[in-house]
Amino acid sequence: MYQCRKLTRVFGGEMLHTGKLFPIEEEHAAAPSMLERAEQIQREIQQLSGRDLQLWSIGVLVMLVLAAGMLALIFPNIVWAQHAIHIDSAYLPQLFFGLISLVLLFNIYLVGQKISLNHTRRNLISELVLNERLESLSLIDPLTELLNRRALNELIPREAARANRLGSHLTFMTMDLDGFREINSKLGAVEGNLLLREFAKMLKATFRGGDMIFRQGGDEFLVLMPDTDEEEAQPPLRRLLRAVEHWNASSGKHYELSFAWAAAPYVTGSDVADVLRTVDRKMYQKKHNLVPVF
Repeated sequence: MYQCRKLTRVFGGEMLHTGKLFPIEEEHAAAPSMLERAEQIQREIQQLSGRDLQLWSIGVLVMLVLAAGMLALIFPNIVWAQHAIHIDSAYLPQLFFGLISLVLLFNIYLVGQKISLNHTRRNLISELVLNERLESLSLIDPLTELLNRRALNELIPREAARANRLGSHLTFMTMDLDGFREINSKLGAVEGNLLLREFAKMLKATFRGGDMIFRQGGDEFLVLMPDTDEEEAQPPLRRLLRAVEHWNASSGKHYELSFAWAAAPYVTGSDVADVLRTVDRKMYQKKHNLVPVF
C-alpha cells in the first residue's frame, strides 16, 4: 500500500512542498479468522480454570492461617494440661476484630472474583458458540443448503489426508444440470433457483449422510464419497436418476430436468487438484461427446 506524503524542503530560505508516494506498513494486523478466534477463546477458558484453582488455593491458605492462629492459642494450654484455656483479655478484642475482618475481606474478594470469572466465562462461551454458528453458516450455500466452495476447499484436503492415512477408497462425482442457463434466462432466476433447490433436495435424499455434497457454483455440484470406489458409487447414481425421472413426471413443468455426471477415484498419495481436473475432463468429454484420449 502506498500513501502520498507531503515533504517540505528548504532551499535558500524558501520552503518547497513536494508530494511523493512512499510505501507504508499496515497499521493494523489482519483480523484472526473465526477458527483462530475459537482456538483463542478455548485457551482463555482454560486460563479461567487455572484462576479457579488459584482462588481455591487462596481459600485453603486462609483456612490454614486461621487454624495456625487457633493452634497458637490452644497449644500451650494443651501442653501444660490446663483444664481451662487462658487468654489475655487485653488481646481478645483485637483477635476477634482481626479474625472477623480477615474472613469478611476474604469472602468479599472471593465472591467478587467468582462473579468476575463467571461473567467472563459466560461471555467467552457465548462468543465461542456464535463463532461456531457463523463458521457453520459460512460453509453452507444459502440457496441450496449444501456445502459451498469454501467448505470444499477446507474439507476435501482432510478427506484426502484420511484416505492416505487409512488407505481407504475415496470417489469424486461431479454433476452439471443440462440446459440450466436456457431455463434461467427464459423463465427467470426464480424458476432457476427453484430448480437448484429441488435438485439439491434429491441429492441429499439420495446419498448417504457421510457423503459430502457441495455446490461448486451455478449449476455445478460435487459429491465426495468416502470409503467408496467407482463401482460402489453407481447405486446412488441410479437412485438419483430414478428420483429425477419421478420429479419430471410429477412436477407439471413444461421442461425436463436432466444432468450430466462424471466420477473419478482418488489415488492414494496423489494430488487432489489432479483428481478434480480428471473428473472435470471426463465431464467435458461427456457433454461434448468426445472420445477420451489417454
